[in-house]
Amino acid sequence: MLRYTLMRLGVFVGCLAAVWGLVYLGVFPRGLGDSNGMWIVLLSLVLSAPLSFVLLRKERDRASETVVRRVDRMKAGLESNRSQEDGAADSAHAQGQAS
Repeated sequence: MLRYTLMRLGVFVGCLAAVWGLVYLGVFPRGLGDSNGMWIVLLSLVLSAPLSFVLLRKERDRASETVVRRVDRMKAGLESNRSQEDGAADSAHAQGQAS
């Protein structure tokens, strides 16, 4: 999961550098007044989202499989605990009726 996050951050930083260079060269328009920095960041976010979706598809799938495995292990552990508690409650109930 950390790898995917770092790769996603790398795509954003690459877009940020490219957009900054294109704004600096005059290819993209500058923002109004002091909003130039915000304009560059927002445009970089807009460009990096679809790029990450396409370029990082395999890594995203790997990360989601890891998350699913962790959730399944946690569910299995909770179910195991629940069945142990049910067994202990049933035997305590049976001992109470035998007395």
